[in-house]
Amino acid sequence: MLTGRGVCVAVVDSGVNATHPHVGGVAGGIAIDEHGVERADYLDRLGHGTAVTAAIREKAPDARLFAVKVFDRSLSTNMASLVAGIDWAANAGAHLINLSLGTPQQVHEPALRDAVERAAARGTLIVSAYEDGGTRWLPGSLPGVIPVLVDYTLARDRYRVTAEGGVTRFHASGFAREIPGVPRERNLHGISLAVANMTGFAARAAESCGDRSLASLIQVLADTSS
Repeated sequence: MLTGRGVCVAVVDSGVNATHPHVGGVAGGIAIDEHGVERADYLDRLGHGTAVTAAIREKAPDARLFAVKVFDRSLSTNMASLVAGIDWAANAGAHLINLSLGTPQQVHEPALRDAVERAAARGTLIVSAYEDGGTRWLPGSLPGVIPVLVDYTLARDRYRVTAEGGVTRFHASGFAREIPGVPRERNLHGISLAVANMTGFAARAAESCGDRSLASLIQVLADTSS
């Protein structure tokens, strides 16, 4: 059974509560503030990054996870911090970057395209939202990214693959790991969790993927889809 062993995943988000029982610790991390200053405090004060990390851990329990905190008091940041987070993760040797975030603003495409290309040059692939509610997101809709869409009809242990316009797209559940006594609709859910669920699947696939290139990883994911 594949568990993500030997695969390093960076979660660029609001940090992580590493002691949460659904997370079970992380290998390390960093916080990058709105001025690009790096700090050691990657504790999650919003809960979003922890939920995302927990979804990845569930599917790839043996992956090495790193927290890259770019959100602090709210789920917003600037483009410089986001790009710095992507660069930090790639430089740290991450095989995958989970970006449960994005922007519809096309003005940011050049900066994000460059960040995707720099990451790829270091062997780092990004998993991010392709489209949600009719809105095309960046960087998830850029070439070189593993694009994700949400599908609430899917079980959390399943994903499906479609192709449109020559682009292979991945659909995953938008629900987080269950919390006892809390209806899943009241827990965190949405495209962010679909991305995280898909990153977990990708981490498992990367374990068995020889060169871990985008083409190879997409092929393994397509071959093993539900």
